[in-house]
Amino acid sequence: MEYLFNSCGEHIANLIGDQLHAPNGRNIGHLLKAPRIFIDMQGRYRGEIVQNDRLMYNQSSGYQSTNFGSYGDYGNAGSIGGIAGYRDVDADWL
Repeated sequence: MEYLFNSCGEHIANLIGDQLHAPNGRNIGHLLKAPRIFIDMQGRYRGEIVQNDRLMYNQSSGYQSTNFGSYGDYGNAGSIGGIAGYRDVDADWL
């Protein structure tokens, strides 16, 4: 399990295999390995890992308007300063 944080160092998600989970364990998205991006449960771009453990939204990503389709819900799992060109993801699952 990899812990992921926002730009302030707050724990906002966990990566388990290719599944993205909220800190409470709820499955909130998936990692697409080829482009190394995260999509939400509806197939929309949610962000990517920056500086090893920061889940950030790339404001210039070409994937913002792409829908990758729903990968389904895989169930629950156990429970820095700004970076130019990126912003924190909308962690509405917190």
